[in-house]
Amino acid sequence: MFESFDFQQMISAFIVLFAVIDIIGSIPIIINLKEKGKDVNATKATVISFLLMIGFFYAGDVLLRLFHVDIESFAVAGSFVIFLLSLEMILDIEIFKNQGPIKEATLVPLVFPLLAGAGSFTTLLSLRAEYASVNIVIALILNMIWVYFVVRMTARIERFFGKGGIYIVRKFFGIILLAISVRLFTVNINLLIEALQGH
Repeated sequence: MFESFDFQQMISAFIVLFAVIDIIGSIPIIINLKEKGKDVNATKATVISFLLMIGFFYAGDVLLRLFHVDIESFAVAGSFVIFLLSLEMILDIEIFKNQGPIKEATLVPLVFPLLAGAGSFTTLLSLRAEYASVNIVIALILNMIWVYFVVRMTARIERFFGKGGIYIVRKFFGIILLAISVRLFTVNINLLIEALQGH
C-alpha cells in the first residue's frame, strides 16, 4: 500500500480537504451553537465524520459503478459542487441550506453538512481521479486530527485569530477552492473528451 505514497500528492490532497472541510470558517457556527446551549462533542464529531468520509471514499466507487458513472464524470460534477462551496466562502452567501433535523449539534450541523457534507464526499472521490488512495487517506487522517483540535479549542482559536482573521482565512481558502474546482473540471473534462474520441 505504501509504495504509492507520494509526499507531494499527500500535501496537495491535504490542502484541498483542508479548504473543503473549512473547520476554521466553521468556528463562528460552533461558538454560536455552544452559546445556544447545544452540545458539541469534539471526539464524536471527529470520529463520525472520519468514518462517514472513509466509508464513502471506499464504497463511493462501488456506488458509482452501480449507476454506470465513471470517476471522471463524477469529478466534473464534483468540481461544480466545490465551485459553489468556494462562492459561498468568497461572497458570504448561503447556497447549501441546512434542512436536517436539529437535536444534538454534534451530528447536525457539525458532522453533516459542515464536516462530512456533499463538498467533502465529492472532493474525496474527485481526488481519487488524480491521486493514489494512500495519499488521500493520510491527508484525511491529518485533517481529522486538525478538526478535533479546532473543535476542542474553538473559543481560544477565535480569540487568537479574531473575527477579522477568521474572515480573511475563509476568503483565502475560498479562492484556493475556486482554483481547485477549475483545475478539477479542466483535467477531467479533457479525460472525458479523450475517452469519447477513443471510442
